[in-house]
Amino acid sequence: MSNRKPYVREMKRTWWKDHPFYRFYMVREATVLPLIFFTICLTFGLGSLVKGPEAWQSWLDFMANPVVLILNILALAGSLFHAQTFFSMMPQVMPIRIKGKTLDKKIIVLGQWAAVAAITLFVLVLV
Repeated sequence: MSNRKPYVREMKRTWWKDHPFYRFYMVREATVLPLIFFTICLTFGLGSLVKGPEAWQSWLDFMANPVVLILNILALAGSLFHAQTFFSMMPQVMPIRIKGKTLDKKIIVLGQWAAVAAITLFVLVLV
């Protein structure tokens, strides 16, 4: 056994700020924070719906608060940003080949957004 101390590299709390790739990654991962708030609001909304009309109206009043509206808009923006980064990665992670030729990346990404638009339209028409 050696009596030497092992080298431990110092790691600052802001290590990710030094490189653009890590900054982008941290911003992307931080988009989950407004989504957590949105999910909790929806969960309480379902609970209010079960409890009756008074609880439901109370939840609707809470959701009409300007701060809640801003947080929900941030959650939507974060969700769309997260989807965009995921969709742009998809052709690199899972290239689609048709008759031995790789499908263009733009077609794959646009196809995913078209699916999102179609599902959104279907849900809006359904409701």
